[in-house]
Amino acid sequence: MRTNLVRTAAAATLAFLLTGCAADASTAVRHEPPSTAVRHEPPSSAARSEPSSGGARSAAGAKIASVKGSRITVYRSKAGVAQRTITSPNDYGVTRVFLVDRAEGAWLRVLLPIRPNGSKGWIKATDVTLAETAHRVEIDRGTFRFTVYDGDRSVRTGKVATGEAGTPTPPGRYFFTELVKPVGDGGAYGAYAFGLSGFSPALKSFAGGPGQLAVHGTNKPSAIGTQASHGCVRISNADITWMAKNLAIGTPVVIKG
Repeated sequence: MRTNLVRTAAAATLAFLLTGCAADASTAVRHEPPSTAVRHEPPSSAARSEPSSGGARSAAGAKIASVKGSRITVYRSKAGVAQRTITSPNDYGVTRVFLVDRAEGAWLRVLLPIRPNGSKGWIKATDVTLAETAHRVEIDRGTFRFTVYDGDRSVRTGKVATGEAGTPTPPGRYFFTELVKPVGDGGAYGAYAFGLSGFSPALKSFAGGPGQLAVHGTNKPSAIGTQASHGCVRISNADITWMAKNLAIGTPVVIKG
């Protein structure tokens, strides 16, 4: 089933939001067709309880919550104490999504794309549409390697470049927030860039943006396998193109090592 989870924004610049993993921070982006990597759940599943030990993983995979309206209230707890309001679409014009960490009746605990990394909050299941993906991405900083899983099966693996010592790539659990395609060839961000829900621990801002992390291609493939970025994860253009065609916005990304 085709979905709108992988819509991307036009008339923006990567550097406005992303950490800026290379010197060129002026690359425009354009819309991309949606991925087929997710499936929608029936509405009744929004209220189904999940075991707390299972997190966002189930037999079918990770749950992705897509905001229905123009904004959503995030609560500190199921007691209904409001924590913040988050707007949709996001700054790239993409429908806001969250990775579901736990489902409890009418409530969902989700990972939030805010500082500090790893922040969570509660949202009402009626405020979102749920979808599932069996994919996840694991990135090992120690071995400079990524692996994409479909359930328990490895479907693609390759080398990565990570952050330099002064601007490290932070470990943690994240998810893809948008997919952008730089206009033109040979740019510093390569063929595509997936925004991540995490932020640089060293750069509070970068080129006018909040220091958001990304997984993206590169025009310097010789740096892959080293610490070379401002915190983003660089992979080959062939690998990021495969991800763009096969992975949905909301796909979980675990950085370890």
